[in-house]
Amino acid sequence: MIRDVNVSTPAVESLPSTEVLAERQRQNLLLFTVGRDLFRFSGAFRLGAVLLLCLLGMAALSLVAPYAADARRVVPNDRPPSLQFLLGTTALGQDVFWLTTFAIRNSLFVATVAVLISRTIAVLNGSFSGYVGGAVDRVLSSITDTFIVIPRLPLLILISFMVRGSLNLVALAILIGLLDWAFPSKRYRAQVLSLREEEFTQTATFAGMGTFKIILREHLPFLIPFLMADAVSGFLFAIGIEITLSILGLSDLSMPTIGTMIYWSNYYQVLLAKHLWWIGAPLVSSVLLVVSLYLLSTSLGTYLDPRTRLKSLAVRGAG
Repeated sequence: MIRDVNVSTPAVESLPSTEVLAERQRQNLLLFTVGRDLFRFSGAFRLGAVLLLCLLGMAALSLVAPYAADARRVVPNDRPPSLQFLLGTTALGQDVFWLTTFAIRNSLFVATVAVLISRTIAVLNGSFSGYVGGAVDRVLSSITDTFIVIPRLPLLILISFMVRGSLNLVALAILIGLLDWAFPSKRYRAQVLSLREEEFTQTATFAGMGTFKIILREHLPFLIPFLMADAVSGFLFAIGIEITLSILGLSDLSMPTIGTMIYWSNYYQVLLAKHLWWIGAPLVSSVLLVVSLYLLSTSLGTYLDPRTRLKSLAVRGAG
């Protein structure tokens, strides 16, 4: 036990290594176990994963597209779907199929960068606040609460309107990421508050590990399942914001995204012209993307619910 260790002697370096090693091995297997169980026992997770892989495949095809992302007048205008043009063409002389591959790739790029920024801030802020506690926790929690009450969508619309014309994909992703870290930060703080009382945390403290080393090496592996669920939710939020701002004409309209495809199709009044294939491609893509991420998010949320997991184990044991 930790209380038996004499911290005033060099014996600190020889703390129960077998327990620490076993704990770290369990941490390394945690992520693999989550994915394996979800694939085996969750049909919703499998369906969401398949849909997402198909969309990622579409995005990967943009790397071998015969046209540049912003190319125009490269094919005949307003052609319906055919063997030559699988999803038809636009009034701007663009192949809708290849345009959709670029749109999916760019929308996922915005969401990925935004999630990386927001979840990195959330993990560091929540973990540091929960582990250190005291005045540091109160200050960081106050800052977090301030960001939580900020109305994000109106603020994003205002900022986008102020810098209209210069809000490229990277700037949009950074802006979304800087405004979407507060809610998950609270969840990570709550997890770390319980983890800091565990024996392996006290062992690491007595061994002389620094605060950030304990957070990254000892606590972060336990946050990974929650981080996965939060990341999926972050993708949903970022893609929704990108589509909203693009439809309003407040993003970089020269780059194809799901939102800008909808914007330009509305601009050229495809519904009146009955050229539904132009607006249909981004709408179907957005629906499939949202459905796949929703299925992944709900599956992870269900997996992380202890009551649901106990019921699942009981059913499997009875079977």
